[in-house]
Amino acid sequence: MHADAFIKLESDCGSLMFDPSIGNLPSLRFRTDGNDIFPLHTAGWVGTPEAESDPDMTPSLKRLSGDFFCAPFGASDLEDGPAHGLSANSRWMLEWQSAKDAMFRLERPVMGATLRKKIRLCERAPVLYQTHWLEGGEGGVTCAHHPMIRLSGKGRFFASAKRKVLTTDEALEPGRNRLACPGESDTIFSFPASCGSDIDLSHLPIGDAHEDFVTLVEEDPASIGWSAILREEEEDIVFFLKDSSVLPITMLWHSNGGRDYWPWNGSHKGVLGVEDGRAAGAAGHRAALRDNPVARCGVPTFFPLESGTSHRIAHVCGAIKTPPGWVEISNIQLGSGELHILERSGARVTFPFDTEFFQRDETHGNR
Repeated sequence: MHADAFIKLESDCGSLMFDPSIGNLPSLRFRTDGNDIFPLHTAGWVGTPEAESDPDMTPSLKRLSGDFFCAPFGASDLEDGPAHGLSANSRWMLEWQSAKDAMFRLERPVMGATLRKKIRLCERAPVLYQTHWLEGGEGGVTCAHHPMIRLSGKGRFFASAKRKVLTTDEALEPGRNRLACPGESDTIFSFPASCGSDIDLSHLPIGDAHEDFVTLVEEDPASIGWSAILREEEEDIVFFLKDSSVLPITMLWHSNGGRDYWPWNGSHKGVLGVEDGRAAGAAGHRAALRDNPVARCGVPTFFPLESGTSHRIAHVCGAIKTPPGWVEISNIQLGSGELHILERSGARVTFPFDTEFFQRDETHGNR
C-alpha cells in the first residue's frame, strides 16, 4: 500500500501512520525534550518487489512492521484465516478522525463479533493510547497487541512482577532456540536454557542466531502491568502499560537471525516483540479455548463472546530518552493525572497521563 493512503495522526509530542488496509501502525514517532524517538521495527523486506509479489505471504508478514492487533493471536485454527487473524490482515474502515485521534471498524467480523479500534496520541506527553472493543459474537477469541522493538545493540528488559514464565513444548525454530522447550521459571532473571544452563531474560539479546518465544504471566491480575525496554545505543526507554485483568500475559518474541529462509534470510535481527494479550502463548486459537499451561497458571486465555456483550481492551505505548545514569527500571506507577517511571536509585521521570484511561466506562462512540 502506498504511504499516501495511510492515515496520519499528530500531536505536539508525536506522530504516527496507520495502514487501514491491514490495520497496523507502520510508523510511530515520539517527540520528547527536543528529541525524536522511533520505537518500532520494520522488517527489511517490507516494500520490496519480491515481498509485494509473493502470493504465499500473508499481508501482515508482507508488511511486518510497527504494531498491530491480533484477533485471534497466532494460529487462526478455528475460523479459516491467516495467522494473527483478519484484524492484522484485512481492511479497517474509518469511522471518524481528528488531528490526534481516530476510530476504525474492522470490515469483517471475528467469530461473529464486531471489532473497533481507537488510536489517540497524547498532546502533553510521549504516549499513544489504543483501545479495542469486541462486541457480540459467539464462542471465544484470543487477542494481543503485536508491537516490535528493534535494538541496534544491547538492552535491558524490565517488567511488573510475574507469577510464571513459560515456553511451549515445541520451539518456534527447533534447533535455533536459546530457551529450553518446554521450560518454566518463576522469574525472568533465571530461565532454563536449551544447553542446560540458565539465561537472564532481562539482558538483551539473550543469544546469537536464535528464535525464541516466551510467555510471562502477571503476578497480580488486578494491577496495571508494565514492560520497559532500555535500549543502550538508542539511549531511550520504550514502555508499555496494560490492565492485567484484561490482558494477563506478556509474550516476548526474540527474533535475532534464527530463520535462514525467505523472507527472513538470517537478517531479521535485534527484534523483540512485546505482545500483551489474552491467549495460550504461541499455542493457537483452538488450544486457548481448552485446558492449557497458561490457563493452569490461573488466568483466562480467551475472551468469551456473546450477543449483547462488549469487551474493552486498553493499551499504552510510550518512550522517553534515558536520563543520565539510569541502568535499571524498578517500577512504572500511575498517580493523579501523572505517570511515574522509577529507576532503582529512586530517581524518577514524571509526565502528564490520563490515569482514568484503564478504568473509563467508555463506548466506541466517544471522541
